[in-house]
Amino acid sequence: MAPNWGDNPDLPGTPVWTSRAAMGEQTSLAERKRRAGQRLVVGLPGLQPGADFKAFCAEVQPAGFILFGRNVAEPAQVRELNRELVSLLSDRLPPFLSVDQEGGRVQRIRETTWPSMRTVGNFDDEALTRQLARALADELRALGFNLDFAPVADVDSNPANPVIGDRSFGRQPDRVARQVTAFVQEAQAAGLICCAKHFPGHGDTSVDSHKDLPVVDKDRRDVEQVELPPFQAAIAAGVGCIMTAHVMFPAWDEDYPATLSRELVDGLLRRKLGYGGVVISDDMEMKAVRGRYALDEQLLAAVGAGVDLFCISRMFETELTLAHQAFEELVRQQESDRRFDQLAEDSELRLKALRERFFKEPPAAPPLSVVGSRAHRDLALWLEARGGGIA
Repeated sequence: MAPNWGDNPDLPGTPVWTSRAAMGEQTSLAERKRRAGQRLVVGLPGLQPGADFKAFCAEVQPAGFILFGRNVAEPAQVRELNRELVSLLSDRLPPFLSVDQEGGRVQRIRETTWPSMRTVGNFDDEALTRQLARALADELRALGFNLDFAPVADVDSNPANPVIGDRSFGRQPDRVARQVTAFVQEAQAAGLICCAKHFPGHGDTSVDSHKDLPVVDKDRRDVEQVELPPFQAAIAAGVGCIMTAHVMFPAWDEDYPATLSRELVDGLLRRKLGYGGVVISDDMEMKAVRGRYALDEQLLAAVGAGVDLFCISRMFETELTLAHQAFEELVRQQESDRRFDQLAEDSELRLKALRERFFKEPPAAPPLSVVGSRAHRDLALWLEARGGGIA
């Protein structure tokens, strides 16, 4: 039966399923648990998974993992850690093994010190961007990763921005769009899934969403001309994932930041821009959302908006974690309202398509020796030396 979307009186702006099916009768508890777990990408505390983390994975079976500097000692250890994480989950659903490896300020693997994307963007040379993207992708795939939360598709349009700055390819939307296209196409051709971030744009903010809730108080036309072109380019390039921003855009939604906004995710990203791929949230532990909205409200709004995956980066092994609470809430939603069964099915199909696209016949992983290789270090040094002075 086709869905009939209307307004949910308990939370205006989120869709409601109005079929005649009884709530939850379409799926078993095991299916609801599987789909709930498959909405989570989680982090772990140290260099290897402990007993509590392994028990969490056995129960929840998350969609994947994200590694940070705290998880990295040296290349062989990272590769082995990724292998161990794979072993914690069912081989029917290979996990997304992810990392934030942008270059510049945000890179977790530092055997090659990649320059910032601003340095790369200063050349405005798509061939150079492709060369860097291929090298970076080869290193990550050698380490066992299959998903990079890059490139940053934000336009650095606010000099007072404390969080984007030189993480962006530049201040001109067309230049950023060209560089995003080149990066996505080349990295994904090497077998690495890219994730363009932070939709619909974190570049014109003066607040860091790790610490507070930013607001972009611009009209729709301005956002469409400045913030959106790089995301449109990423979509045209076939980007595997798009990450939402915990940023308010009152021109679309006066109540919720983009991650929780049906107007921005379902309305703008999916319907207007035509993006049918996987949407992942920025970290749900960031203060722009955590503590500002109750967890059940966050998930009700974000799932209703069309978010497929939720990133929860910090796992504490001695207490009930935010990730476990989110898992239980996602199961409960499916049990209590038929529309969440449908939304979970939709997300499951998008994740299946992404896995089939990248995991079915992946290119052979490069040898570990490419990580920090002389050729890569020379490329990084050349870009850093030559890129800084080019406008």
